[in-house]
Amino acid sequence: MIRVLLADDQAMVRAGFRLILAAEADITVVGEAGDGIEAVTSARRLRPDVTLMDIRMPRLDGIAATRRLVAHDPIATRIVVLTTFDVDSHVYDALRAGASGFLLKTAPPEDLVRAIRIVASGAGLLDPAVTRRVIEQFAGTPAARPVPPEVAALTERELEVLHHVARGLSNAEIAATLIVSEATVKTHVARMLGKLGLRDRVQAVVYAYENGVVRPGAG
Repeated sequence: MIRVLLADDQAMVRAGFRLILAAEADITVVGEAGDGIEAVTSARRLRPDVTLMDIRMPRLDGIAATRRLVAHDPIATRIVVLTTFDVDSHVYDALRAGASGFLLKTAPPEDLVRAIRIVASGAGLLDPAVTRRVIEQFAGTPAARPVPPEVAALTERELEVLHHVARGLSNAEIAATLIVSEATVKTHVARMLGKLGLRDRVQAVVYAYENGVVRPGAG
């Protein structure tokens, strides 16, 4: 059963989401929050598998609430940020804060259900290639800094896989590039994510660019 927390300042929106999700046998709503502070408190107390987080909320916006939750426990809950605005800067801010996905409130109900299942499974909601485009547009070139110790702990092959993931390649594409099986790639991806303390491939893209492992514009 996938446990979901609804965080939105509009009661009617929360009621609509709850109604949609009530029809799904494998999803249950464990709580609601009407502002960002309440979302953080409820998520820490209820420990949902997925939190649907609105961007624009009183007291604390969804981006800041996401940042607080991830800083407190980066693995505890996966967050899908919701908004009425299809703006790349919002996507970038959400990803930098630690969200695993981004969904428009105007998306059809089946997309909402699909998003929850994808994120709950440990995958990122956004295609890594889309994530790369957004990151390259807003990240700029990071200042030179020492390689983080967790990156140094990666094997040569795991680091290679991180580069390919950050460039938006799928497991199948990485397998073809490295001339290995897709199952082998999945194993390398899982180990790489575990060593870096990341939840999914989307976060791996953000991490790689933020830490200068991959530079904007790199092929």
